[in-house]
Amino acid sequence: MFDLEIHLDEQDLARALRADVAAGLRASPKWLPPKWFYDARGSELFERITRLPEYYPTRTERQILAEHAADVARLTGAKTLVELGSGSSEKTRLLLDALTAHGTLGGFVALDVSPAALRDAADKLIVEYPGLSVRGLVADFSRHLGAVPRGGDRLVAFLGGTIGNLLPAERAEFLGDLRAVLDDGEYLLLGTDLVKDPATLVPAYDDAAGVTAAFNRNVLRVLNRELRADFVEDDFAHVALWDRENEWIEMRLRARRDLTVSVRDLDLTVDFAAGEELRTEVSAKFRREGVQRELAAAGFDLRHWWTDPQQRFAVSLSRATVLP
Repeated sequence: MFDLEIHLDEQDLARALRADVAAGLRASPKWLPPKWFYDARGSELFERITRLPEYYPTRTERQILAEHAADVARLTGAKTLVELGSGSSEKTRLLLDALTAHGTLGGFVALDVSPAALRDAADKLIVEYPGLSVRGLVADFSRHLGAVPRGGDRLVAFLGGTIGNLLPAERAEFLGDLRAVLDDGEYLLLGTDLVKDPATLVPAYDDAAGVTAAFNRNVLRVLNRELRADFVEDDFAHVALWDRENEWIEMRLRARRDLTVSVRDLDLTVDFAAGEELRTEVSAKFRREGVQRELAAAGFDLRHWWTDPQQRFAVSLSRATVLP
């Protein structure tokens, strides 16, 4: 059985894009949120990134989940698995298999901004897991957590290190909002990329084949198509930098020369000086003590912390504590 609920439609996305672009291109320094990378081409490029030799997070997280999914099932006994930003739900199958084998799983809730991705994933899951109730929520996890159905001894999975795309204040708000929709004793499974040698970190965002550079510049194609902008991709160089103070990677687009860009649908003209940078993504890296502190502040008790042998990535299991 598959149900699809729409909490975010094309008009919502268009309004959000217009607001983000207007604010970000008028700011100093200029910025754009990373969520606008992911049109069909951007999603395909990101899938290619996950298979690159330099990009360790996806395969490392999958390795951890393969090793500990049975532990997650045993420890949580979850009847409902909820995945935020589910996409194709590929890694989720490790959890679905483990919870099915444990004998507790009854339902799966997938939240994503793409109805096509949700339908495609659901078509496969219904065949692979007969009797599983699958619900898709077309929604933004930063705005629509209240749409997640209550009850069912839920385990919420937020994987891929996506939480690192949120700035510290945004993370605090997100974790607080998530805790508010969970019942006492329900669980959060969180994937976090860890602080490590920049010699490993930076190439993951600046690969030799140039796939990440194409992914970064794809946001300009989105603005050209959706807002009738006239960005020229080759006018911007891809930049990936390690910010040691904030312990995050920043992806930027650097103007190769003085530029004037028009965004016609916003009636906006934007000047770029040669060398000026537009920030397109922050990807924070974490330490255990920081993750534990942020979770505790939101009302979660970190119970288990699993990493790979090289300490590159972590998957943690936390329990929603009793709120005052």
